[in-house]
Amino acid sequence: MYPSSRSAADGSFEPVRPFDPWSPAFVADPYPAYAGLRATGRVHYFEPTDQWLVPHHSDVSALLRDRRLGRTYLHRFTHEEFGRTPPPAEHEPFHTLNGQGLLDLEAPDHTRIRRLVSKAFTPRTVEQLVPTVRRLAAGLVDSFVEAGGGDLLTSVAEPLPVAVIAEMLGIPESDRAPLRPWSAAICGMYELNPSDDTARAAVRASLDFSAYLRELIKERRKNPGSDLISALIAAHDEGERLSEQEMISTCVLLLNAGHEATVNTTVNGWWALLRHPGQLAALRADHGLLPTAIEELMRYDTPLQLFERWVLDDIEIDGTVIPRGSEVALLFGSANRDPARFPAPDTLDLARRENPHISFGAGIHFCLGAPLARVELAASFGELLRRAPNLCLTAEPEWNPGYVIRGLKELRVEL
Repeated sequence: MYPSSRSAADGSFEPVRPFDPWSPAFVADPYPAYAGLRATGRVHYFEPTDQWLVPHHSDVSALLRDRRLGRTYLHRFTHEEFGRTPPPAEHEPFHTLNGQGLLDLEAPDHTRIRRLVSKAFTPRTVEQLVPTVRRLAAGLVDSFVEAGGGDLLTSVAEPLPVAVIAEMLGIPESDRAPLRPWSAAICGMYELNPSDDTARAAVRASLDFSAYLRELIKERRKNPGSDLISALIAAHDEGERLSEQEMISTCVLLLNAGHEATVNTTVNGWWALLRHPGQLAALRADHGLLPTAIEELMRYDTPLQLFERWVLDDIEIDGTVIPRGSEVALLFGSANRDPARFPAPDTLDLARRENPHISFGAGIHFCLGAPLARVELAASFGELLRRAPNLCLTAEPEWNPGYVIRGLKELRVEL
């Protein structure tokens, strides 16, 4: 499956790092392994996870839109018909919660729920949120500057998107402390071959988060407000057929998807900037570069490295038939560094104009919150560039062990 060597510029051979998502060295820098995969084929079978790895941008982009693949197969097949073993009964709370959210639904349920939720993410609605996002970002950066720096992740990157989504959902500020731990525990199940401890933590978080939202929905039925939960209740009452479980799953997904990527894009992005002082100096000199800079930082080190799809009908990639019942792993991180699509893909270029990265996905599962994420990133990066123009690293960061959702444990900086 893996090339054992590659030709160096001088004609000699160098070892190629294998695809090993459980290796700290690989997680810290997966890009050499991606280059090896791209150089040796368009699809590779990976036995440890029983998946087909797809590393090229053109294939990943096409398969994200291919209706022969799906995030679930249960809308067409039973587990047995699809040749898969049902998940353990003790994991049921997680799968009930996860399986009723937009990310793991297909049409017609996906279409119905996305139509309702998309009303909260129209260009006009997002534009109305800009002052709120900027106010929250300014407050967080003010505190960060007054403290003389610290951990950028816990001080700015993490609280901003959590606060924005919580305000959209109408979650009181006094109730927000468990949101990030619940989300982190649930997202642990998205990693490859999660452990029993990870599964138990995800089940507990699924039960606790669901119980909290069930009570909040009950309260909003009695006292509706201008928040998204109240809007979803009103849509249900008007015959849009949104069940309570769908409401709960949607709210959890909005929190998980609405902050995990933004948090990691922020810290991964600043880590990239601090390693490229010339690019950081250019951005500090011209804040007008910020829109293209944000897109480039998402491309250069995307937080979502891998996205899974089930093969609902046989597909063929470069002569290899991948049969129904298989699972493909679309390598976003590799696709975003594909030299066939991006000139000098391993170069961080904040002025890059043509940048068709796929960090937000594509097709019917394209990230609903992408416009809001861009607003949040512009607000936090912009405030830090203005208020902390001499930001510098105080400690070499370490990567979290997770590979699918890839980010730093912390990013300690001073002013």
